[in-house]
Amino acid sequence: MRAAILIAVMSLVTILLRFLPFLVFHGQTPPYVAYLGRVLPPAIIGMLVVYCLREITPTAPPFGIPELIASAAVVGMQAWKRNSLLSILTGTVLYMALIRLAF
Repeated sequence: MRAAILIAVMSLVTILLRFLPFLVFHGQTPPYVAYLGRVLPPAIIGMLVVYCLREITPTAPPFGIPELIASAAVVGMQAWKRNSLLSILTGTVLYMALIRLAF
């Protein structure tokens, strides 16, 4: 019973958070929200790249080679297919294969 109540409360909060902007802004997006919608996705991706590559040690084996190969695969796949999910999946699978099988 307690789990059902928790799930119901979490669902209601999620729904409220999804609809709140529409209720507050009445269908008109303020310019600063539109600006944030344009600049935040690339900024967040940049932060994720820095976070993922922060522990590479270029002076110790494997010298960051698996990370660089997987990163290049992500960039190449994104340039080729323009599908973020496919690019991320390709990079992740390639990186895991490299660290398990090659390095």
